[in-house]
Amino acid sequence: MKNDENMRNEYDFSNARPNPYVKKAKKQITINLDESIIDYFKTMSENTGIPYQTLINMFLADCAKTKKQPSVIWN
Repeated sequence: MKNDENMRNEYDFSNARPNPYVKKAKKQITINLDESIIDYFKTMSENTGIPYQTLINMFLADCAKTKKQPSVIWN
């Protein structure tokens, strides 16, 4: 049996609601991080079972939420 046989020819989206999670969707970017930073989060990942990219995202989200400012010392 084909999958298409169970599909409707038309769908009614007149009562559809916008996706409430679309604002929380993640965007893929390229970022350059020091190898020691990646190693730190990969080790934490091994200890927690949480993927290291998720840990980095969680850390940055916490920084944004608390409006953490970097302490930069220019020499």
